Amino acid sequence: MTEYQTITAEEVVLRDGTIKLHGPEGFAGMRKAGRLAAEILDEIAPLVQPGVTTAAIDDAVRQMTLDGGAVPATLGYRGYEHSSCISINHVVCHGIPSEKTLKEGDIVNIDVTPLLDGWHGDSSRMYLVGDVALKARRLVDVTHECLMIGIEQARPGARLGDIGAAIQTYAEQNRYGVVREFCGHGVGRLFHDAPEVVHAARPGTGPVLRPGMFFTIEPMINLGKSPVKLLADGWTAVTRDKSLSAQFEHSIGITEDGCEIFTLSPKGLHKPPY
Repeated sequence: MTEYQTITAEEVVLRDGTIKLHGPEGFAGMRKAGRLAAEILDEIAPLVQPGVTTAAIDDAVRQMTLDGGAVPATLGYRGYEHSSCISINHVVCHGIPSEKTLKEGDIVNIDVTPLLDGWHGDSSRMYLVGDVALKARRLVDVTHECLMIGIEQARPGARLGDIGAAIQTYAEQNRYGVVREFCGHGVGRLFHDAPEVVHAARPGTGPVLRPGMFFTIEPMINLGKSPVKLLADGWTAVTRDKSLSAQFEHSIGITEDGCEIFTLSPKGLHKPPY
């Protein structure tokens, strides 16, 4: 049975399996953190060019996060040593920044989570490097559409499974694979919390959505089949068939009559080309 917990501004929040319900203070905190995440993703767009290293992009993310009065939530998280995750081509998620340079035709996901005044603004966005093949651009477009179709289901009284079902249906109509091994998650004062937000599900299943719930929706969609594998570094997930993968992520809050997206781009850079 799903347990919900109403959170006040002063409470210590524990990862105890309960789904947290937040009030106006939580929405205000998530708006600020989410906006900073979106601003960072806006500002790094010009850096995503052939010849630029992913380490240089990560350095820029770290500096912009600090300049915004926040700290990168990933830095030191379970031993992770970087301020973002940067996933190229067949890397599904959690790609580690390095001296690897971007190449013409790459598609890249950049995932940032500034921790601002105790709140996590978690978001990721796809970028195109130079001239990208039509099939890759199409994958990126459909993945963004999957995200927004999932968000359309996020309203009080619906169930979490409705989100995953909508995403899965649309992706598979386009003959793409939906990653099952990774999912969205509760977010707020904790980086990762209940509930798990799966992107392939049956409608009418899962916890009921209630006002005050905060979580991410972050579908990972593969050009080929859905299975992924984890590399030896313990972080990087790649498609088993080496097909391209794309992902977009927003942090949202359930309102009385729908949902609020905390991480929308202030500049309107919702999906590439930018």
